[in-house]
Amino acid sequence: MRACTACCARCKCVPPGTYGNREKCGECYNETTAHGKRYKCP
Repeated sequence: MRACTACCARCKCVPPGTYGNREKCGECYNETTAHGKRYKCP
């Protein structure tokens, strides 16, 4: 939940649905990575 809140605030976008659909929010949300090159935003 923390990652979702951080990504939504940082990128000013909330993707539809409960998981995935990162591409709907553009590059900021879709390309943000955490440690190990994993996607940070759910």
